[in-house]
Amino acid sequence: MLLPGALMLLLLLSCLLERALLRPRAAWRRPAACWLLHAGSLLALAAAGLALTGRPLFAVAQALAWWLFILVVNRVKLAALREPFIFQDFEYFLDMLRHPRLYIPFFGYANAALGLSGAALLIGGALYFEPVRLSPFAGPGYFIVMALAVALAGGLLLAGWHGVKRVRVGFDAGADLQALGLVGAMWRYALAERERPAFAPAVLPGGIAATGMPHLVAVQSESFFDARRAWPGIAPHVYAWLDQARAGAMMHGTLEVPAWGANTVRSEFAFLSGQREQALGVHRFNPYRCLRDVPVFVHALREAGYRTVCVHPYARGFYRRSEVFPTLGFDEFIDVEAFEATDRAGPYVGDVALARKVSELLERSGRPTFVFVISMENHGPLHLEQASAREMADTGGAGAPDLAVYLRHVRNAGRMLEILQQTLRSLPRAGWLCWYGDHVPILPQAYAAAGFEDSRTDYFIWSSRHEPRRDGMPARPLEMHALARAWLAAVQDAAGHDGRGSHAA
Repeated sequence: MLLPGALMLLLLLSCLLERALLRPRAAWRRPAACWLLHAGSLLALAAAGLALTGRPLFAVAQALAWWLFILVVNRVKLAALREPFIFQDFEYFLDMLRHPRLYIPFFGYANAALGLSGAALLIGGALYFEPVRLSPFAGPGYFIVMALAVALAGGLLLAGWHGVKRVRVGFDAGADLQALGLVGAMWRYALAERERPAFAPAVLPGGIAATGMPHLVAVQSESFFDARRAWPGIAPHVYAWLDQARAGAMMHGTLEVPAWGANTVRSEFAFLSGQREQALGVHRFNPYRCLRDVPVFVHALREAGYRTVCVHPYARGFYRRSEVFPTLGFDEFIDVEAFEATDRAGPYVGDVALARKVSELLERSGRPTFVFVISMENHGPLHLEQASAREMADTGGAGAPDLAVYLRHVRNAGRMLEILQQTLRSLPRAGWLCWYGDHVPILPQAYAAAGFEDSRTDYFIWSSRHEPRRDGMPARPLEMHALARAWLAAVQDAAGHDGRGSHAA
């Protein structure tokens, strides 16, 4: 009777833990298939522990430990990124081992150490105090019990899998979790990855050949936004470069982005593909997991004669970019290996070094070139860097050291822009620059103190050979998926004005 009792205890305690820790809280009344998947998943974990150790109580304890870990990770992610844990996030556990600095600090080194210590005590205590009750060397009973356990877990999972396929979801992670529970939502999202969205062919507005084929540089500036919307007291010199850029921009405004604090690839893919996140289904959460050979405007640029290059000063395998970008039409991918240790500004390659690399690339290019720049300097965790007293003063009394660090890197972004503009002005071929932020930075305490809830970033479009209207350009709000088309349409429009003898610089 020990094993059935242990399994019942497992299911009871798992429900109590969910009720106590899961946020947003899931409804008890959820589809039956979701409860079957909940029970089957935990029983499968317990069966694995039982097969390895022959200790029923240990098997239950380790299954609960895994469940507790997922619940805690869910709360950490919700606090930092305002989104619950989903199936697609399991991929980041491997990334956490490869790039620990990007992930573990948000969980907390103390929490990580406590969790590892607790796991070690659990395993050690169970192995020491609980005797082996099932052994493959003690007769056929072991195989009978394991067969029953596997059959029970497998049956529950199979029944739940068939049922949850018919459950409709809106791919709003919070709402789906509340309706289906954490396990049910994860299974439903896993199944949804089989569905490929429909993509329309990528078409350049009006044909790029008619524009004289200027150099095109798109800068996806890490965590860039005008923080004065949250903290109006920020020192004027911090964003003086942005004010100047807006004054000389062909277009500028705020940008609705599909991410908060992280998940850069959501904004990145929206820019490249021109697809609304609602059209992507579950692939909105991490498009690079499953989507390949998607029609994006990069293909059309390459077909028109452009050399297409991505420059990202980080590991080329992160987010699978080295696999995905060749299928998106890029001729070359320049990663962190092209930079030196002295190029760092903080823990990552700095924006100034990145700008110089892009400038060298453009100066050596003998043909029209599109460069997609993914910066890294202002990537968190910001709270691991130290702010000086002078940098704290730049926050205008916000009193947030991580905000002060963020603003330090914002100033370097301004230096990057200056270098790129100087380069584009100096080249014989005209140049167009599209600059935008992928998402706001992770500053949870500072946001809470300011009551800030705005996820918008900022963008501007600049030309080396054209001037904006004399009366200035009014701000034009855009959604992320519409930015590239608006940029290329501005290039086309300026070419049309040149043909009529106006707007030339």
